[in-house]
Amino acid sequence: MAAGALLACAAFIGNPAAARVTDAAGESSPKVGIVEHLGDSLPADLTFRDENGREVRLGDLVDRPTVLSLVYYSCPGICTPLLTGLAEVLNLMDLRPGKDYRVVTISFDPSDTPKLAAEKKKNYLHLIDRREFPEEAWSFLTGNQEQIDAIAEAVGFRYEKQGKEFVHAAAIYVISPKGKIVRYLYGTSFLPLDLKLALTEASQGRVGPTINKILLFCFNYDPDGRKYVLNTTRIAGTAVLLTALAFVIYLGASSRRRAAADGESNDHGS
Repeated sequence: MAAGALLACAAFIGNPAAARVTDAAGESSPKVGIVEHLGDSLPADLTFRDENGREVRLGDLVDRPTVLSLVYYSCPGICTPLLTGLAEVLNLMDLRPGKDYRVVTISFDPSDTPKLAAEKKKNYLHLIDRREFPEEAWSFLTGNQEQIDAIAEAVGFRYEKQGKEFVHAAAIYVISPKGKIVRYLYGTSFLPLDLKLALTEASQGRVGPTINKILLFCFNYDPDGRKYVLNTTRIAGTAVLLTALAFVIYLGASSRRRAAADGESNDHGS
């Protein structure tokens, strides 16, 4: 495990950008922005309408690691780049959508309808063309103001209506199967490594591909920088241990060779 982890880490050392995420939240308690509620739980009994107009319970949708996003479907600004960036990173990840994770997008505009949500869902699923992606793995929801206020408050999403539009930040939220907020990833584009690690952590110890354990061995989440960073201390410590172990093995082998050589010399002498 340790030697494999070091090799895997080495593959990412040459590409430090692979673990970087843009931070869009600049204030600790902004009027518009995001106030992180890490460790808090989403209100499981909150209900919305899905893209087919059916009432769905949030706790029933978040039954596995989930990527949550808050947008409004008629947004002329950053919602489209955000959902496009999300579709692009989903296109690149090797986790299984619908099995290893789920995606939930909720409109914070109460005037948005399930019909519009269905159109948006069709558009963004169309962008995922490199892999099979079950339609049920990505839900597009709408709700009334009370429901929207509840989910916005739960994740710390602060926005403001200006005329017919909204001023708001761009981020996605990674949620555990028990509804706990485990990561905020900011911006409109996301790296497969960041999202994969966040989803792996969100799975709360469920068995995943071996590579996930290796990557988590190599990287730690930096809450200040809000990104995954290479854990050089752990890697260096493991390298020292492996070097010491190799030296001990070398000494043992050398000792055995010398003992064998001495034995042969004694045999010839007798």
